[in-house]
Amino acid sequence: MTAAPAVGARLAILPREVPLDPSADEARDWAEAELAKAIYNDQPSLWDRFLGWLGDLWEAITSANTALGPIFLPLLILLVIGVIVAVVLLVGGPIRRRRLRSAERGSFDVLDGDNRDARALRAAADAAAAAGDHALAVLERFRAIVRSLDERTILEDRLGRTAREAAAAASERLPSCADDLHRAADLFDEVCYGHVAPTEREDAWLREVDRTVAATKPTRASATGPADAWAAAR
Repeated sequence: MTAAPAVGARLAILPREVPLDPSADEARDWAEAELAKAIYNDQPSLWDRFLGWLGDLWEAITSANTALGPIFLPLLILLVIGVIVAVVLLVGGPIRRRRLRSAERGSFDVLDGDNRDARALRAAADAAAAAGDHALAVLERFRAIVRSLDERTILEDRLGRTAREAAAAASERLPSCADDLHRAADLFDEVCYGHVAPTEREDAWLREVDRTVAATKPTRASATGPADAWAAAR
């Protein structure tokens, strides 16, 4: 008769779990979290869908080959390859032609789609130099020079202008800076090609070119500069 209270005492000290009584919103959130686990996700991945597409394509080719005869299998494969090549050329053609034009001219576009003003470009060049990335500093500094020439209307703001074209056109209005502008354009291209790894020395020189160009007054513009006239006629 004395054992019952002892058992009851031991049971009384056991931890009891608080019964869960979630609200409707909490229950919905818990269910969504549980169902979002990977074990419930039976949707095929992108790679699986790609493999499935290839399998369906191969099955269609082999079915057509069975119905039409073995001679048609190579023709169908060539047709599929031709379609893939046509799509690649259609999508990559403009980019490829643009790269070929740049390679033929031997110079890279300076402000291709870059809408930053000269102040922002100079700040980017300063930040790159402070981080020790002198290659980026040189590129941004030359872009700043060209953008500042656009802002001063020494150059006409135009897409697709290469470094050498910018230097040639600017030299007509700033003849005293012509040598430095052409050297700066060559440095820009060499860095873009990866032929030159600029150091702090090149960065400091280009900073001085930027200051000199900014302080130089332009001569009177001709009706149409030969560099821009050639570029516009392309």
